Amino acid sequence: MTNKMNGAEAMVKMLEAQGVQHIFGLCGDTTLPFYDAMYKLDHKMTHVLTRDERCATYMADAYSRVTGRPGVCEGPSGGGATYILPGLIEASESSYAVLGITTDISVGSYGKYPLTEVDQEALMRPLTKWNTVIKRADHIPRMVRKAFRAMTTGRSGAAHLGLPYDIQYDAVDASDIWADQQLTSYPAYPQAPAPGAAEAAVDAILSAKKPLIVCGGGVVIAGAMEELDRLASRLDIPVATSISGQGSLAETHTNCVGVVGSNGGTDETWEAMANADLVVFMGARAGSTTTSRWEAPSTKTRVVHFDNDPMVIGANYEVEVGVVGDLKLSLAQVNAVLDKRDQGADTFGGAAAVADIKKRKFEIFNKLAQSGEAPIRPERVIDAMMKVLPVDATVISDPGTSCPYFSAYYQLPQSGRYFITNRAHGALGYSLSAALGAWYGRPSSKVVAMMGDGSFGFTCGELETVCRSRAPITYIVFSNSSYGWIKASQYADTDARYYNVDFNRTDQAAVAAAYGVKSWRVENPDDLERVLKEAIEHDGPTLIDVVTQPLEESNAPVRRWMG
Repeated sequence: MTNKMNGAEAMVKMLEAQGVQHIFGLCGDTTLPFYDAMYKLDHKMTHVLTRDERCATYMADAYSRVTGRPGVCEGPSGGGATYILPGLIEASESSYAVLGITTDISVGSYGKYPLTEVDQEALMRPLTKWNTVIKRADHIPRMVRKAFRAMTTGRSGAAHLGLPYDIQYDAVDASDIWADQQLTSYPAYPQAPAPGAAEAAVDAILSAKKPLIVCGGGVVIAGAMEELDRLASRLDIPVATSISGQGSLAETHTNCVGVVGSNGGTDETWEAMANADLVVFMGARAGSTTTSRWEAPSTKTRVVHFDNDPMVIGANYEVEVGVVGDLKLSLAQVNAVLDKRDQGADTFGGAAAVADIKKRKFEIFNKLAQSGEAPIRPERVIDAMMKVLPVDATVISDPGTSCPYFSAYYQLPQSGRYFITNRAHGALGYSLSAALGAWYGRPSSKVVAMMGDGSFGFTCGELETVCRSRAPITYIVFSNSSYGWIKASQYADTDARYYNVDFNRTDQAAVAAAYGVKSWRVENPDDLERVLKEAIEHDGPTLIDVVTQPLEESNAPVRRWMG
């Protein structure tokens, strides 16, 4: 490396130093120096050209979720900066490390009404954990380091860097190109809980009669699955999850209740939440969906809360014990306390309670899953997936029709991040592009993405990116010719006064085929399993357009349509 490089080259070398392997993005005129640096320099990063900046951010988001490393996306000034916003706020609210880089107009032209001028720093401030627009080239290395430090430490989240056009040509001292290797993955620099906190939590749990652990996404982010398994198994405590918390335990685990709450929860799993005399939240915010708008736990239920973000603890419930710290370290301390007390084995009868809940829940599901009705019942789609998908498949879902059915009934056979959905803000169009980010992050896993036909229309242009990448992703479209979630809400909340929720039926298989995707349209439920097996085994991108029962006519596992 020579002692002379420009700002664009410094940005490339800093990203490489931070361990970045993939960048998802879309070209623009303010990005010309950055792209030229990517072209000229010797580096090991892959740039994936997308068809939309929002989709680039969703790809970076899913990539981050499956790898545990910061995802990186980039786009140009003006419209590019505004399009990249939805993905950054989703990642930040969901606690995943995603760096959005938006090139900008020249610093020298600020305030002169140049084309695409927007105050990027003000735009991004409320949506990211940390952000800045870099005004001097010699600040680039320091600001990149700060962005990675912000993304990966404490409660992880999104960061934004604005990179003006003119400073990309200014000189940077090559000796300042270095990175802290601890920040190439997250959680970085995890913090242990305060002395005595683990003991207090253990005392509270052991004093309960019917405790329930409720896990959010924080358990998987922290990689605390083994510690949770040991705790739940040794005390025989039932473990429920939010949708984001799926994968905290394998859902085939004898102590795993499954999803609770208003989305993906069922009456049977809700019994565990309603009947608990102590709820232990772990890496969960106790938000509206998991608690069915704070219906349970009740104000009389005792609450213990583990989280690495102190702002979460006590936000919605009076907490008897709050344990602030990394979940992996915190649960390791809890297990160490129990080891000292020689405590464990069949204490709370959780496995027996879980077996009863699942027996009753799946009696209902299995009847519907065998239905020969047309349009096809969503339960039948989930049943076919459970029969055909490999155990290490990674499944992504948009937040619409497919999500509650999958979350309620699909039994994830192993712990870890094998189910991904954008639960924080629920924007449609997420899964189609996020699936590609997941595949780049974990190409050894079969990636399957589910969505409604409404969601398909948001981002189907990225099928070209998928084909260009030769990614063997299988897409399943639940086609009911409506924005189903809202139509079901109108059915439930406005006495079926449907207004502007229906659209024309489209042949999604034909659209996908035009991009080069091998596609099927399925209307007969007897064809579903065979077609899904063909799609999964095909060495290339595939799509199955399934004509499904309208959501407002279904037995959807949704306790409240309004989140």
